Amino acid sequence: MADQFIVLRDLSRTRMAAPFERGAAVAETPSEPHVEVTGLGKREVADLARDPSVAAVARPMPTTVPGAPEDVEAPPPEAEAGAQVTWGVRALGADASTRTGAGTVVAVLDTGIDATHPAFTGMTLVEEDFTGSGRGDKVGHGTHCAGTVFGRPVDGMRIGVAPGVERALIGKVLGDDGKGSTAETVKGLLWALGNDADVITMSLGIDFPAAMRQLEERGLPQFLATSIALESYRATLRLYDSLMRMIAARAAFGAGTIVVAATGNASHRELRPDFEVGPELPSAAEGMMAVGAVQRLPSGRLAVARFSNTFPQVCAPGVEVVSARTGGGLTSKSGTSMAAPHVAGAAALWWQELRASSDGARAAAVTGRLLLTAATDVFVPDADVEDLGAGLVQAPR
Repeated sequence: MADQFIVLRDLSRTRMAAPFERGAAVAETPSEPHVEVTGLGKREVADLARDPSVAAVARPMPTTVPGAPEDVEAPPPEAEAGAQVTWGVRALGADASTRTGAGTVVAVLDTGIDATHPAFTGMTLVEEDFTGSGRGDKVGHGTHCAGTVFGRPVDGMRIGVAPGVERALIGKVLGDDGKGSTAETVKGLLWALGNDADVITMSLGIDFPAAMRQLEERGLPQFLATSIALESYRATLRLYDSLMRMIAARAAFGAGTIVVAATGNASHRELRPDFEVGPELPSAAEGMMAVGAVQRLPSGRLAVARFSNTFPQVCAPGVEVVSARTGGGLTSKSGTSMAAPHVAGAAALWWQELRASSDGARAAAVTGRLLLTAATDVFVPDADVEDLGAGLVQAPR
């Protein structure tokens, strides 16, 4: 029986030299990633492995909004304290920056967006549904993340790191139940690339237990379900690695794209200091900017959030983050899901900064600024670099 597979191709590899050009140098062309989801048998999978245009083959795996951490001790949300700027925007120095993200195209791959929310007034929102559940956001996760990236002030409070972004791509890759698959995520990534996104942000992860359950529900014994799920996870990592290499290769022919992803919320440092989980997919893939979460302490210093997975590239505020709520108003959420859009917003500010100060901004240069300007003097004395990466991202001043 044929199983469903994601087939990632690089269509630029299918180009052949003309008969009289054999042996001559053929001009290099940018990678052309293409994805298809189709049923394949074992023999067909083996045949694809010999196809030079095929970069990766993997079974679709279930994806979900990262598990929301339980209540975390933190200062009260700004919405209750009467502040005019969220603590995340302030921690990045975005409120003191002259840049707003104007001219930058940001893609948010999540549960959709409440396009009628005042936080997005005047914006051009290009929405695409990859789940079959229709546009809009019934979960609230995507709306909250989008608000942190580029939301306009709501009820007198600035919530967006880059409120000058005029055009955003909203890819709904998680359905109205907050669930999806890697097939939708990869399709969303390629859609965002095809629409010239400068920054793509994803606050989602693979649901490995759900993958196990799906296989066991097909009648497979647990040991076999585990083996297949592990192999699918490994193949998915290779698929994301291949796609990120294509994105990096495309940068040689244009400005490039930065892909930001949350590391996940599976750690439990409140149980044991060493109860740390590594970054989940897709954040663990080569070339993705993996983001961990930090929280404020009464001392004013920052510390890693107890739930934040370890080994991020950078970190950002992820506890009691106030942003847009589906249906209007504001709400507070915690998670690495909330940290990743802070980094996407900071990237939008740096795109604008570099475009204004140089002949041609590039994704590699923006990434370099994010890493090189990250603050390291804001953490508690015993902060672990493995939890925080290069440090707390900062806006251009």
